Amino acid sequence: MDSVTRVLLWEFERPARLWALLVVPALIIAYVLILQLARRRGIRYTNTGVVGAVLPHQRQWRRHASVAMALCSMILIGGAWAKPVATVNVPRERATIVLIIDVSRSMEATDVSPTRLDAAKKSAAQFVNSLPAQYNVSLVTLSGHPNILVPPTVDRGVLNQAISKLQVADGTAIAQSITEGLSAISQAPTGDDGRPAPGLMVLMSDGSETAGGDPVAAASQAKEKGVPINTIAFGTQNGYVDVNDRRYNVAPDTATLARIAQVSGGKAMTASSAGQLDSVYKDLRSDVGYQKERAEVTAQWALYAMAFAVVASLGVVSMAARWP
Repeated sequence: MDSVTRVLLWEFERPARLWALLVVPALIIAYVLILQLARRRGIRYTNTGVVGAVLPHQRQWRRHASVAMALCSMILIGGAWAKPVATVNVPRERATIVLIIDVSRSMEATDVSPTRLDAAKKSAAQFVNSLPAQYNVSLVTLSGHPNILVPPTVDRGVLNQAISKLQVADGTAIAQSITEGLSAISQAPTGDDGRPAPGLMVLMSDGSETAGGDPVAAASQAKEKGVPINTIAFGTQNGYVDVNDRRYNVAPDTATLARIAQVSGGKAMTASSAGQLDSVYKDLRSDVGYQKERAEVTAQWALYAMAFAVVASLGVVSMAARWP
């Protein structure tokens, strides 16, 4: 794409063409002068009642609105001629998604029915099945010893089977799980051009780092490799588990997860119920399915110009037809 120049709130590839818009204020001045001349001519008629009976009454607002719509259409056409540029969402042709699911003991909490883990497995399977078929997806378990359970694959059956068999384990090594996620992305096959597909992570956890690692440092490594991490803090602040006749609060560490997302360039979300988790995954599906690119949006401006032109035309037609 050629270099662009910002003019007010918009950017254009051919900003010099915006000089054509000077015709708009010229037309406004001409319109005001015509109205003034029309008023002066009206003063010549002293018997306005007779004139009103002979000539049909036309509402001023309809005339002004039609002119305004026509001028807006001209402004947008002029802007479109200057080739406006904007950041737009472009569908990804391929990608590698790493799904990191927390399977620590806290996932046995029942504050999310029937348990956090069961709800997480159901939502994760729906998310995987909703992704484009050409996307490679990898599954990483988050516990005291994170593991690449399924390397990047397009086989949704294998992924669904692995998700359904997830079992709880001890510990929560978030930093190491991110490292394993980066390793999984490196295993994804390259495209026909020999370049790897864009990598993204979805990290769902309900706890804090317990293995002594530095999740934020791991997120920085992901940032360096261009891999954003979308985090989901799952569970409620009142969640608990009973271990050896002792009750432990297992509220999600929303602050750490938000920091991981921020540092890596991802998105931080929270879910305190199965329904909210489904909604979060639905939003993520929209995010991972597109990438932001700079593109020319001339057609969009032309469409808006046409809309204003249609309204202006309707106003003119209504005056010509002498509608009440």
